Amino acid sequence: METAKRLLSVQNLCVDYLTPTGIFHAVRNVSLDIGQNEILGLAGESGCGKSTIAFSILRMHRPPAFISDGKILFEGEDVLAFSRRRLEAWRWSEASMVFQSAMNSLNPVLTVFEQFRDMLARHEKLGRDAARAKAGEMLAMVGISEDRLDSFPHQLSGGMRQRVVLAMALTLRPRLIVMDEPTTALDVVVQREILQEIVALRKTLGFSVLFITHDLALMAQFADRIAIMLEGRIVEEGEARSLVAEPQHEYTRKLWAAMPRIEGAAA
Repeated sequence: METAKRLLSVQNLCVDYLTPTGIFHAVRNVSLDIGQNEILGLAGESGCGKSTIAFSILRMHRPPAFISDGKILFEGEDVLAFSRRRLEAWRWSEASMVFQSAMNSLNPVLTVFEQFRDMLARHEKLGRDAARAKAGEMLAMVGISEDRLDSFPHQLSGGMRQRVVLAMALTLRPRLIVMDEPTTALDVVVQREILQEIVALRKTLGFSVLFITHDLALMAQFADRIAIMLEGRIVEEGEARSLVAEPQHEYTRKLWAAMPRIEGAAA
């Protein structure tokens, strides 16, 4: 990928975990690029290192995890070299994250508006009225009524909670959104609705996406390119259509063959 078109470049990333029996190598020399206004899908079985990469990009790891080698370049700047102040300013304003479980991401004792307000107060120093107007605008963008600003997370459906998290991730107009299995535990209709909203919003706002899932069939419908992970390594990467039509790695073929099909044998 041409440097001018590259938003994020992960180079030879290694992430390890300290365990009672020694060091576990969770991510092993992973390299990947995400272009401007591109959706890169990252697929693989549970435990292969997908979420570890996501947390590494935004430097959200806590011990016993640590990045032992590699670089994470955002428009040429090494995220791993950011000071704490620079990192806090960069998160959410330039790169944000949608976590796997919206119920776990949202504070159960704060209303939707209070959670928007905390973020906006930290990054944009908005007053209460301005913050409420901004939060209402963002909810409307993802198809939720402004009336829901005074709701607590438990008063929303799973799909609505996921939309709230998506709206919060988009509020500061970041260039990159990392989505770690954002539709897990949602029914297939709601999954499709949310993913269609992500695609439509990307066209409007021009952000890039790292979309992480174990569902290759779902990813193939929305991603521009797909990378396949196995045991901490990327074993195949390519354009979504090409990778689905002619997978080169044996694991990719098995992963695709494991996907359920609607069609069956003729009667």
